[in-house]
Amino acid sequence: MKAKEILKTMKPYKPGKQIEEVKKEYGLKEIVKLASNENPFGFSPQVKKELPDLVAGLEKYPDGYAAELRKKLGEKLNVDPAQLIFGNGSDEIVQIICRTYLEQGTNTVMATPTFPQYKHNALIEGAEIREVPVVDGYHDLDRMINEIDEHTRVVWLCTPNNPTGSHISQPDMESFLERCPDDVLVVVDEAYYEYMDASDYYDAISGVANHPNLIVLRTFSKAYGLAGLRIGYGVAQTAVIHQLDPAREPFNTSTIAQAAAMIALDDHKFLNESVARNKSNREMMMKFCDEHELGYFDSQANFLLINLPVSGDAIFEHLLSKGFIVRSGEALGIPNSIRLTIGSKEIMEQIQDEIGHFLSSKKTGAQK
Repeated sequence: MKAKEILKTMKPYKPGKQIEEVKKEYGLKEIVKLASNENPFGFSPQVKKELPDLVAGLEKYPDGYAAELRKKLGEKLNVDPAQLIFGNGSDEIVQIICRTYLEQGTNTVMATPTFPQYKHNALIEGAEIREVPVVDGYHDLDRMINEIDEHTRVVWLCTPNNPTGSHISQPDMESFLERCPDDVLVVVDEAYYEYMDASDYYDAISGVANHPNLIVLRTFSKAYGLAGLRIGYGVAQTAVIHQLDPAREPFNTSTIAQAAAMIALDDHKFLNESVARNKSNREMMMKFCDEHELGYFDSQANFLLINLPVSGDAIFEHLLSKGFIVRSGEALGIPNSIRLTIGSKEIMEQIQDEIGHFLSSKKTGAQK
């Protein structure tokens, strides 16, 4: 059997080390995972309370149209429910977009580094990849515009950007959208939207009304803490949704995921507390970096990319041996750095101690 040639050069997505794997490898009893930007504060207590009632009827297929969630989310976002598409996480909507618009002879433009699934799925469809390096963690929108030609089908804008955490401001986004050709789909991926508190953020969903070529992606995996249920969504004008829907699997979001998402939408207390605690602990981590003269990218998300005077792999291994799983910058295309999910205050204090001890030991060793 012959698979696509491109697949011979590609590797499947490799998640960060799993907790049980690290426990066994290092003989540890407690592990803190800070590698996947999950919500360290869990998920809505209301979802947990009502979860036993959600397992009824599992012998039946889910509502492929997600009608109840569609109606509720449409009201919350003040958009026509027909402007929504749901996916098995927003990752699947990335795949659907690539399946719909990309093929051999087309190209797609994105930043680098950014969320790797844009490139991964585009390559599978045979498209040319045009990557534009970020500048101080931010998208270089002028260069991205210059990369667009008559064969460009999709441009990806991740804001806040993963892995740098930097956002695209309202003036910059509006300028980009005005300059981008109308026949090029602009994907604004806002997986970390709920964490943003910048005064100049772009209201992308409101922008959909004025831009027929704009789609906004969001997810319940991050701030809402429902990563294990896999549900995300996209918002665009109905013409775009109608183009995407034929490429969507008919029952791609589960009954439980849809119900949990509706409950989570109503639990404002959990969401607001999670976001507030993330901001406080992120600022505490930034202060630690300032005190230790460690650089970092401006972050509007629930993670921080920290520049180090040593290899990211080296500090990754050290922290792993102490029970902390982070992401090495070497694996993300940014050497001498780590991407660290913001955890609880206690966890942040512990990991600051470990980083501080490690850097001190390296400095002492270098002086001998």
